Amino acid sequence: MAHLMNNKDLGFLLYEVFGAEKLTALAHYQDHDRTTFDGILATSERIAADYFEPHNAKADEHEPQFDGKTVSTIAEVKDAWQHFAASGLLSARHRFDDGGMQLPALINTAANAYFMSANPSTAGYPFLTSAAANVIHAFGSDEQKNTFVPHMFSGRFAGTMALTEPDVGSSLGDLTTKATPADDGSYRIRGQKMFISGGDQDITDNIVHLVLARIEGAEKGVKGISLFIVPKFITHADGTLAERNDVQLAGLLHKMGYRGTTSTVLSFGEQNNCTGYLIGEAGKGLMYMFKMMNEARIGVGLGAAMIGYRGYLESLDYARNRPQGRSPAEKDPFSKPLNIIEHTDVRRMLLAQKSYVEGSLALCLLAARLVDEQEAGGDADSGILLDLLTPVVKSFPSYYGPRANDLAIQVLGGAGYTREYPVEQCYRDNRLNPIHEGTHGIQSLDLLGRKLWQHNGKGLKLLMARIHATLASASQKEPLAALAGEYQSRLKTVQETTLLLGGALQNGKVSEALANSALYLDMMGKTIIGWLWLEMADKAIAVFSASESAEDQAFMAGKIQAARYFIRWELPETEHQARLLQNFDSSCSDMKNEWF
Repeated sequence: MAHLMNNKDLGFLLYEVFGAEKLTALAHYQDHDRTTFDGILATSERIAADYFEPHNAKADEHEPQFDGKTVSTIAEVKDAWQHFAASGLLSARHRFDDGGMQLPALINTAANAYFMSANPSTAGYPFLTSAAANVIHAFGSDEQKNTFVPHMFSGRFAGTMALTEPDVGSSLGDLTTKATPADDGSYRIRGQKMFISGGDQDITDNIVHLVLARIEGAEKGVKGISLFIVPKFITHADGTLAERNDVQLAGLLHKMGYRGTTSTVLSFGEQNNCTGYLIGEAGKGLMYMFKMMNEARIGVGLGAAMIGYRGYLESLDYARNRPQGRSPAEKDPFSKPLNIIEHTDVRRMLLAQKSYVEGSLALCLLAARLVDEQEAGGDADSGILLDLLTPVVKSFPSYYGPRANDLAIQVLGGAGYTREYPVEQCYRDNRLNPIHEGTHGIQSLDLLGRKLWQHNGKGLKLLMARIHATLASASQKEPLAALAGEYQSRLKTVQETTLLLGGALQNGKVSEALANSALYLDMMGKTIIGWLWLEMADKAIAVFSASESAEDQAFMAGKIQAARYFIRWELPETEHQARLLQNFDSSCSDMKNEWF
């Protein structure tokens, strides 16, 4: 079986760090217990291993093809889709009454992690479909929900999000796609979208595009944007299909990674006959779409974490089984070569990977736990904290996941960049994630320019309360007391930097305060991951210190060592970042176009 995930690590995170079983005390999840949770995870792992992972390399090598009329994918993609759909995972988060499993976001995220590790490009189709169906379910009319959602949950229809335009990119307020009212209450959509993942394929009967467009006469900017359902085929209320809608595939884009997911340029209304249906109220399209976008941002973080995790496990297995070289102290040329995991520099690279990917997975599961606390528990504070963390959840894994994959290639040496091993594909796949769902720069402006100060800074106060609770516990445990002290000194610097930048923003120095926002995002990401490593090490000691199992003792020691590595090797970089931020360093902003 492929190396998809360390199941002991996942179980530890779910049940010891994030208290998954406690969620069953909430009325919404009371029909579940650990047995049902474990059963869903086991099913997910089996489907991922049996139907997704085996064609990961094949889908990469044999990209989807477009002959000018139809798109074709390899047969294994449709087979994997059908097994995923048959499992019920497309609607797992929804109520029993809606055909769902009423599954906690925490468990659903863990289940999705197997698929992202096994085959991120094929996993893109069901994950986009679930997210699109969730938007229609949340904001659509009863007729829209009845027409489309059941068929999306069953796997008969797929879904996409169509935001980006060729000349607009991430600046959605400038989009030009138009919507003209028709006599029957629908709209005629006209415009072009690009980088639309899953925008055309041959695995489902229909594709439901969620399209951002501006109704004729609407104001400029984001307030004039509305959201429309635009199906590939016109769909009757009973789910039967009528004529092809005026949605044309202009072409496929060819990427360095995620090659098995079609990336498309779509033309809407070339024949002036593209039918779209308004979701909710006019002018609220971006607000509605943010439900899908925020879900997608957490999904991108999870995907980046798991592609990094897959590469880490592959390189760990290679290092344990590849004999090469000897200890520097060994002078006998006839002595037996060591497996390369015995070399300190290889251990450094593996430890860095472990700290990045296990920390990133913990961050994504924390976000999922907050979703449960907010939605099923009615805890508004959890929603505020989730809003603050979302830019970090997207960005930290998508920056450090590829760094982990880079190190995985290095561990394998020359074998690492050959296609005989999966780590080179992992790197190519993961390199897309720093761009997916908003670049680091965009996320950093969201964090430093908006999220930190919402609700009078309550999100940051809630985060600090959780961090200080971990510090109080870790400080009482001998293996962690010194580390907790080191972390606390770094935390003080981050807090001082945040206050200084906040003051600058309040005093109108917006450009100066935000000029180096990407540094701040990275600094905050390291601070949060450092906290999570302390929390994981603290929980590992509490759970396993009395165990007589050698496996448990090794697991605990690994968590402590990874926490030590991250806090002593990675976290100190925040001091340098803080100096640049506190000095409002203008090295980048002062650079002129003509000086390049």
